[in-house]
Amino acid sequence: MGPVGTILAVHLQEAGLEVGICDLDPVKGNLIRSNGVFLEGERSKRAYFKNIFGAIDDFETFQPDILIICLKTTQLAAAVREINRLSNSSLGVICAMNGIDVEQMASKILGESRTFRMVINFAGNLSAPNITKVTFFNPPNYIASLDDSRKEDADEIAALLDRVNLETKSISSFELVKRIWEKTILNASLSALCAVGRMTIKEAMSNSDTMELVEQTIQEAVEVAEAEKIKFEDDFIRKCLRYLHKAGNHFPSLAVDLLNHRPTEIDYMNGKIVEYGRKHYIRTSLNLTFTNMVKSMTDKNFSASLQSAKAAVAQSTIVKEMVPPRDRRSKAQRYFLGVDLGSAYIKFTVIDEYAKIVFQTALKTLNRDKISVRHVIEVLKGEYPVSRICATGYGRKHIIDADIVKTELNCAVLGVSHYFPGEKNILDIGGEDIKVIKCNAETNIENFYLNDKCAAGTGSFITEVAERADIAIAEMSDLAMKSAFRRELNSFCTVFAKTEIMSWLFEGMTVEDISKGIYISILNRIVKLRIDPLSPVYLIGGVIAHHFFLKNLLQEHYKTAITIVEKPQFTVSFGAALYARQAAGDDGAAAGQEPDPVAIEKTQI
Repeated sequence: MGPVGTILAVHLQEAGLEVGICDLDPVKGNLIRSNGVFLEGERSKRAYFKNIFGAIDDFETFQPDILIICLKTTQLAAAVREINRLSNSSLGVICAMNGIDVEQMASKILGESRTFRMVINFAGNLSAPNITKVTFFNPPNYIASLDDSRKEDADEIAALLDRVNLETKSISSFELVKRIWEKTILNASLSALCAVGRMTIKEAMSNSDTMELVEQTIQEAVEVAEAEKIKFEDDFIRKCLRYLHKAGNHFPSLAVDLLNHRPTEIDYMNGKIVEYGRKHYIRTSLNLTFTNMVKSMTDKNFSASLQSAKAAVAQSTIVKEMVPPRDRRSKAQRYFLGVDLGSAYIKFTVIDEYAKIVFQTALKTLNRDKISVRHVIEVLKGEYPVSRICATGYGRKHIIDADIVKTELNCAVLGVSHYFPGEKNILDIGGEDIKVIKCNAETNIENFYLNDKCAAGTGSFITEVAERADIAIAEMSDLAMKSAFRRELNSFCTVFAKTEIMSWLFEGMTVEDISKGIYISILNRIVKLRIDPLSPVYLIGGVIAHHFFLKNLLQEHYKTAITIVEKPQFTVSFGAALYARQAAGDDGAAAGQEPDPVAIEKTQI
């Protein structure tokens, strides 16, 4: 239930309907259940819902007459298959989505008589899981039954929405095609451009150069539509531009998806215009360019994620058998939660009594979503019968729900040693510090070292310096791999390093060389700490999860193989969950047993 679904649900309930909502995120569902839903911006409303579901199957108990799908096209096929398994064979399904031909995906499984399409002319952004900022509404919306057999239902829904000032017009299936193309042309004119150029709609519409691209992209689409026997008014292009000028200073959803490394709907926007253009032998150069650029960038994002994943499993020691075997005939009855409250992210790990990870998630420590740690803990306790909670990290003393508290050093050691016992170095590159933990053959902490130059070389250092150089974090490792550069940033201070980056840019240095220079600077901070090259080295922390190139530099420096622990960002919270399990006596260990002297706790404080 994203922005479109939230806005529709609030207004339909206001119109007097009994509304059920479905979202797979249990944290979001619980937040809506306790605090309700808020609309801000162009519409200011608050609503509570009594029917909140976590899966499509749960709608069996609700028995809806109409189901509205407000998903991305990439999720539609799987959702429709689940909907088709519901027992109500006459259930009407409305596709309230963007793109050309998306309703055809639904009708192939559900049949045309059950399928509706709604063309949405409002937009919003989630400022929190239960708060939607309505950015604009250019009425009306349009709704139609795909084969006109259920026009009365479409009429009724349109009338209900009209009653609460969300003007909607019921139209015929023939007019529906025109309205779908109209909306898609508007989306295609800006969505890909904003995604590639990293501009908001307002920024794109305020620049004469990008305005020209927008107009030509629309012109191509209009030519294709007319070949499909869809006729627009003579001033259609001018009306499109006027419509787009009314849009707010926000990113279109496709741009948001691309920037967040999620699949996009490009195939059903610009991609469909290209597809129909080829059908009629019409060249659609700009739409083709934007389609291929978005796809290329999506593949690059996926490749970066894949490279990071490959780096995590490159060593033969990291295999599927890392998870301890369990008796598959028995079912876990108890679960244990580890919470790592770090400077940048709060990590949650739930394990069962066999130490198998069943759930992990991360939340920004200072998150705009206003989700408290306690709220997430309450949701997890509702999903799993959590027996013990262990807190760690800088903010561990503030987690009042914790049964036990451990330092991140202890939790890091237990988390890594669960898979890799014995003598080793653990290198933890975090948001605000770098730690090296030396373990002896008995897996106890022998010594540890912290960087002594404030946040230099940490996650916050990388983020701020890369931002100054306009380098995407997800692309840094791939860029650095293409460089033979050997210089480093001389400045230890983040502020001075950002100034030094600017001089590199003025010198005309490539982003590949700048990326590698940043990594070399971090390497030289790390090697000042004491790492025993004769013992195995294991990398953990949020930084190494996104910057696998650091592993290459470290291997080159120490002339030895280095292992990135699987899911390195969650290693410490996993260790905390293992401590919670120990406290319950599930592995035979004494409750509270430490792998190192108590003095370590005092030293860290």
